[in-house]
Amino acid sequence: MAIERYNAREAEARWQKVWDERGIFATRNDDPRQKYYVLEMFPYPSGRIHMGHVRNYTMGDVVARFKRAMGLNVLHPMGWDAFGMPAENAAMERQVHPKAWTYQNIAAMKAQLKSMGLSLDWAREIATCDPAYYKHQQKMFLDFLGAGLVERKLGKVNWDPAARNAAMVFPHHKVFRGFAAGARSARPLAREGARNAAQLDRPFRGPAHPLCA
Repeated sequence: MAIERYNAREAEARWQKVWDERGIFATRNDDPRQKYYVLEMFPYPSGRIHMGHVRNYTMGDVVARFKRAMGLNVLHPMGWDAFGMPAENAAMERQVHPKAWTYQNIAAMKAQLKSMGLSLDWAREIATCDPAYYKHQQKMFLDFLGAGLVERKLGKVNWDPAARNAAMVFPHHKVFRGFAAGARSARPLAREGARNAAQLDRPFRGPAHPLCA
């Protein structure tokens, strides 16, 4: 007897609809089972996903599904690393507002990721460019500053003329060759910045924070 060919386009859409209707991947805070947290890196909303995204989130999904099958209460959220100069530079090149550019990309990439059938709790979705999110980061930074764990000073940073920003967060082999467009970095530029002093061995005893509670 001939085996019916698997129609991925039809079958995947049908079962993903069932999963959404039943809230299969939603995570309840009051679930008494042992908790397990799965978080891959947040993607930068550059416009469309690529095979690197597919590989990364498939691996995380395998872990999340395995732990869920073991009976654990799995939290598997998704978010977007959407705050910073790359989005602004891309928006300037296209003569659009950075917010519009970023959220259009998020919508497109979210649709693509959803089509993969990943076991994500989309109710937990965040975007780091959302003021409702980064206000907490700003508050935490001020708490660290007040506790003496961060200091503000003048320093030298690696300036990337192609990206038009300070590339001091990138690995050195990328910084010196120019991260964004292959341009070599200009000489380091003196600029005001903040140095992370988190290597101090004294613990932080700041106020309770909503993201850490």
